Amino acid sequence: MAENYTKTKARIMVYTRETDAAQYPAGLSRSIHLACSRDGKYYEALNNNYGILFAEAAVDDADIIHAKGVKNPRIFVMPEGGFGIVAVRVNEDGSADEDSRGSVLLWTTADFKEFKKIGFLPLHGDAYVERAQCRYDKNTGGYCILWQDDLGNSYQNEVKDICSLTGISPAHPGVYTEELPGQAPEGAEKGNSVEISAQLCDETALYWNRLYSVKVQVPKRIWARTASEVEKVRASVLYSDGSSVQKQVKWELDGLDFQHQGTFRTRGTVQNEQYQFPLACGFGDPVIFPWEGRYYFIATNDNLNDVGFYVRESEDVAGLFREDTQQHLILGLDEERGFVQTFWAPEFHVIGGELYILFAISGKKWGPQCHLMKLKKGGSLIDPESWEEPVRIRKKDGSFLTEDGITLDMTYLKAGERSYVVWSYRRNIGTPYDTGSMLYIAEVDEKQPWQLSSEPVLLTRPLYGWENVNHTINNEGPYAFIADGKVYLTYSGGAADGYTYALGLLTADAKDDLLDISVWKKRCTPVLSYYSVEGIYGPGHNSFFTDAQGNLMIAYHAEDALEHHLRCDGIHRVHFNIHGEPVFDLSAKRDLDPALSQVEMEVIVG
Repeated sequence: MAENYTKTKARIMVYTRETDAAQYPAGLSRSIHLACSRDGKYYEALNNNYGILFAEAAVDDADIIHAKGVKNPRIFVMPEGGFGIVAVRVNEDGSADEDSRGSVLLWTTADFKEFKKIGFLPLHGDAYVERAQCRYDKNTGGYCILWQDDLGNSYQNEVKDICSLTGISPAHPGVYTEELPGQAPEGAEKGNSVEISAQLCDETALYWNRLYSVKVQVPKRIWARTASEVEKVRASVLYSDGSSVQKQVKWELDGLDFQHQGTFRTRGTVQNEQYQFPLACGFGDPVIFPWEGRYYFIATNDNLNDVGFYVRESEDVAGLFREDTQQHLILGLDEERGFVQTFWAPEFHVIGGELYILFAISGKKWGPQCHLMKLKKGGSLIDPESWEEPVRIRKKDGSFLTEDGITLDMTYLKAGERSYVVWSYRRNIGTPYDTGSMLYIAEVDEKQPWQLSSEPVLLTRPLYGWENVNHTINNEGPYAFIADGKVYLTYSGGAADGYTYALGLLTADAKDDLLDISVWKKRCTPVLSYYSVEGIYGPGHNSFFTDAQGNLMIAYHAEDALEHHLRCDGIHRVHFNIHGEPVFDLSAKRDLDPALSQVEMEVIVG
């Protein structure tokens, strides 16, 4: 029976985790986690035991964000296919949430990859719900919701269409009983589990668990007349989800004789250029930029108290991080020009055929604001005289981006024929009325990118627990790339110099109007966190570039230990999974298992 169960059926469990203020704080622990079991007894955590589904924060009339979490999640099967999840919303510290009194949150999902928030199910306006479960009743053609309040009283409600959030019967006395799952993942505060197909279990585990290389293939034999024809042969690296990538091979050519016909065997080593973390310490918000056959590096320089923009130049990426690589100051401290502090987040961008740097800076009074400066015709990136005077970004009406807050981390993207900028904006920082940093988007004219050509539109706020860990209230560091007609806009949340910093993702079709917020989809859980890549803590504020082999690479800052706060730089390859979606957390070892790096093939000369 157990063998048949493993082959055809499985179970999936929902749960939260115990809070550990030093390693897994409440903003993370009070989210919904998933685990799968193939024998119905032992459960394996998905997403590396990191939260998958987060409750949104509440925003009050003063525009202040109040962080929320969940407790006691329960999953149920829906008759039309798919699943529902109910959970009690609580304040971040776990205390009762007055705003959701008498109700539970409801989500639905068809595949455990994407989730739809339905809203609050009203059960009893006067009671605090402690836990609730839901099941479909074939006899009545509706749902039965059993629940307990904080005093231990049990109740029951009925509803036909649960997703409508209406037509729910008044609460009446009920009997609340349930059987919780078997062995749960480490630190789990158990929810319940339901039966799913083994196929769905496998697909869900494949989606949420780390990818890794499983096989390397090269041709069994090739016909070649020159060494260069052999050198062009690449290896195909296959991954656990069925995706693949082509990698260069360093072939041993000494045993090949291209002057005479014959058959030879040659060996090779699959190349997997990787960059050992940390590459450089004391530099945040790193950008690596290929330009006219060379590579350039620019970042926020924490080693100099974030004063001055310094550029490195090299023939290759590795050379940017050699100890003897010179740093060139292109914009320094200048009180007369109002450049005094917060030299933050510089980015190179080509806009309308011209090269610019987008950055934030403050004068004597603290308060970073977005600026740009343009490279003169024929100028050098490392020559301060080659850059025009910095210009502060203005809105469509000619006024500055803000007069009542700070602006920073501006980035640029072009989708179709339209150009956009995205930046972070925050009001009342350091006060009880702090709005948190939020991302705005606007259109610009390539001919004058220092002035918006549309009104700013709010794109995202830090409403999820991972974005607002320990009241960091943070959405910042946006950066985009386009692949297969889709815009991928990453951004960061959590503490910028701590282990909770993480990378979020917004996506939209490149053909759509990106000022229309409805076209954007925001992923609920981070795509890169301290649970993603071994030995890297708090990865975030990233950029993207293409290396010499044509690979899309991600550069980011992170810490090298859980308790450290020194921002250091890292780089690794962005993979594309079997569905064509980017994978941001592929470590060097999982990118190519060293045990798979040796290959051989037959070379026929003649």
